[in-house]
Amino acid sequence: MLLLSKKQDWLGNIRGDLLAGIVVALALIPEAIAFSIIAEVDPKVGLYASFCIAVITALIGGRPGMISGATGAMALLMVLLVKEHGLQYLLAATLLTGVLQMIAGYLKLGSLMSFISRSVVTGFVNALAILIFMAQLPELTNVSLDVYMMTAAGLVVIYLFPYIPFIGKAIPSPLACIVVLSILSIYLPLDIRTVADMGKLPDTLPIFLWPDVPLDLETLLIILPYSLALAVVGLLESLMTATIVDDLTDTGSDKNRECKGQGLANIGAGLLGGMAGCAMIGQSVINIKSGGRGRLSTLAAGVFLLIMVVFLDQWLGQIPMPALVAIMIMVAIGTFSWHSIIDLKHHPLSSNTIMLSTVIVVVWTHNLALGVLVGVLLSALFFANKISHFMYVESNFDESTDTRTYNVIGQVFFNSAEKFTAAFDFKEAIGNVVIDLQRAHFWDISSVTALDKVVIKFRREGAEVEIIGLNAASATIIDRFAVHDKPEEIEKIMGGH
Repeated sequence: MLLLSKKQDWLGNIRGDLLAGIVVALALIPEAIAFSIIAEVDPKVGLYASFCIAVITALIGGRPGMISGATGAMALLMVLLVKEHGLQYLLAATLLTGVLQMIAGYLKLGSLMSFISRSVVTGFVNALAILIFMAQLPELTNVSLDVYMMTAAGLVVIYLFPYIPFIGKAIPSPLACIVVLSILSIYLPLDIRTVADMGKLPDTLPIFLWPDVPLDLETLLIILPYSLALAVVGLLESLMTATIVDDLTDTGSDKNRECKGQGLANIGAGLLGGMAGCAMIGQSVINIKSGGRGRLSTLAAGVFLLIMVVFLDQWLGQIPMPALVAIMIMVAIGTFSWHSIIDLKHHPLSSNTIMLSTVIVVVWTHNLALGVLVGVLLSALFFANKISHFMYVESNFDESTDTRTYNVIGQVFFNSAEKFTAAFDFKEAIGNVVIDLQRAHFWDISSVTALDKVVIKFRREGAEVEIIGLNAASATIIDRFAVHDKPEEIEKIMGGH
């Protein structure tokens, strides 16, 4: 079964994967150059990184069909390190980033994705779509009419080409857009920028390059803060992108394997003179929309990228930027969850608040990690508040035995502990109190303290208290958090158990 799955990943969609790989490679080039410029390093640093990361994640990553390479989010974190210490320290930080990500994979931290709610994922997707569109604005600001016309023509080709008989379904429309607009750019006197205007393309293959830095504690202290930030942001963006690709393809992925794959890819990038990178949602969506599904598409993207920048640089440099801008606008439109706008009317206020907060923070700060963190914290707060409302206490009185029975129902934890305590009438003159916990669960030290307080208050009023129905998990919590402080009281609470 495993062998069949691997064969499907590599050979199940050969034509689609190869064509998609070409499209992605063409779209990767200007982005890798742009991200290199952001990080204030030579364009080849981003290009080599994109090649290496794409190839390695294709081989050992946990999400077939996902594209990884140099990204803007990672580039922004490198600027200060490059300014203060230079490229060699960036390469060392890239190696350490990879090591930290591999450790995260072996610690199975990828499983933490289960704590990220659907509202956060939707907000993340919408924010990235907005950022992808905003990133194209410099190419559409203060430019000639030719640029707008070519961009519009590119969008027309992208959206109408699939309807052309015979060839419309055989060739990805983004690739057709690049070919058509390149021909127009070459043969018409148009005032537009080309890929060659973005920066000088490398003319040699990457070589093994160990960072020229001292291997001592001082170096570690310099690069560690940057590597930690790069590792966290890289894994977060990669795992979120993997979740999005899972949804687009209706398939699953191994998040912990992806952590290890991203780590090894960054180690490889650092050893080949590249910068740290991670998964790219824009390129991943291009790959999926162009028909790419398997690992072959990611491998093809990396290999074609290297071949084109090294051996076909003269032709590659003539690709007009409006063609790539049109493709990225298509990605932004396709990435944005338009249905989420309609859902604002139907979803709970808490879900809408989480989604919109994630979008606002990511777009405002351009910090993906911060946006997701805000979303996760809000999710936790809203969940705690919601679940606390389902905790209530019923009571009934038996005159024949002078006994008041309290039936506790729901989850007792820090947010419902006060409500739990307030549900008891301590001033009632009564001889016996039974607290039935059969349908309740105690989660933390706050809930244990609340139960302890209830029992002590009743006993101070002269009532005999009996606890019944305490499940094993709650008993363990009570034993762990309270038995060492008041052993005699807890013994009574437990009823001698």
